[in-house]
Order: sequence, then structure tokens, then C-alpha cells
Amino acid sequence: MATKIFVNLPVRDLNRSVEFFTGVGFRFDARFSDEKAACMIISENIFAMLLVDSFFTTFTPKELADTAKTTEVIVALSADSREQVDTLVDRAMAGGATPAGEPHDESFMYYRSFFDLDGHHWEVNYMELPEDGQTTE
Repeated sequence: MATKIFVNLPVRDLNRSVEFFTGVGFRFDARFSDEKAACMIISENIFAMLLVDSFFTTFTPKELADTAKTTEVIVALSADSREQVDTLVDRAMAGGATPAGEPHDESFMYYRSFFDLDGHHWEVNYMELPEDGQTTE
């Protein structure tokens, strides 16, 4: 049985966040969504729960991170190609995201990153790994 992961992210405006991530290309599972939360499907076993700030705080005694000043997590996603990296990040930028840095193009890895509408840091990467047993130089 594959383990599923649910990344929980606080958001200020749930409808705006759902609209943004739909524009990026993600779908949502209505069974786990309501006026306080939306379940974004990243892959078969990976989901992001977008939780309205006030609802998010019911799960932790700690103060929410101020994403304008701090980074609480970097959500890194793999892509199947460099083109897919560019497509996803370009869609995010068109929807109002801001760059989190310059694109990186290393010998076997290409990645770009952005801050979403709530300041969460996302990184999208493509890795062309060598065959088993080989190393890169």
C-alpha cells in the first residue's frame, strides 16, 4: 500500500487560492472540500489541503508563519520534462505568483520556483538521472 501525503497550507482566501491553483493545472477533490478547506490533487498519493487561516489554527497551538517574512516549508514537485516545469511555473506567474528566484539549470537538474498568492514557496524540478550505478561528473 502506498503512503499518501497531505501537505496542509493556510490560506487567507480559499476561493482565490482554488482559482489560482486550478489555473496552474491542479484539480480538487470535492469530497474533502468545503468552505473551510479544499483538497488539491497533486498526484495519486500527494495532496495539498488548503485551509482557511482560522481553520488551520485549530490544528496547532503555534502561531502561523508570516510568509512575507519567513518560509515555513518549500513544497518541491517533480515534473516529467523541462517543458512541464516551465508550463506549470508560467501558469502560476500568469495567475499572480511571484518568482522565488532565478531558474536553475544544472547538468542533470532544471528547476524554477515561485511564491503562491499566500506566500508559500513552491519549487518545480526536472531531473535527468543517470542509469543505476552511474555517477555524474
